Amino acid sequence: MPFEIKPTDEYERLVPFFIAQGLEFSEEDEVPTDIVSCYIAEYPDTTIAGAAVLALREGEYICDGIATDEAARGAGLGRALLETLLADVRARSGGKLFLVARAPGFFAKHGFTPVPRAAAPNFFECFTCPQYNVTCFPEVMRRTLIP
Repeated sequence: MPFEIKPTDEYERLVPFFIAQGLEFSEEDEVPTDIVSCYIAEYPDTTIAGAAVLALREGEYICDGIATDEAARGAGLGRALLETLLADVRARSGGKLFLVARAPGFFAKHGFTPVPRAAAPNFFECFTCPQYNVTCFPEVMRRTLIP
């Protein structure tokens, strides 16, 4: 099933979707984050199939959430959402995109490499989450973009 990825200003609608897909979200961010862009892909009934959020944290572009619904996995939607974020960063003359990957293999296939935590913006809520290194073993990753 092909999906159309569209910009959206409905960030509040995306958060419950991200949480349902197993991403951690905190209402009490200790580190200021500015939402830059949100993207959504929907099924015909407007249920969310996938979404992604580009943000700025500590002056760096970060993927502040990217997920697909289980039924949409394997259809290339995750790749398309990631490419949308990368294109957005390039259009803003950004040189890199950081993320915390719960599926590092997926992001490695798309040119992301692990970086030490100190070399990335402070992804505060991930590293203080009770699941961190207990049931969740994320990697901080970065993709450097060629202009």
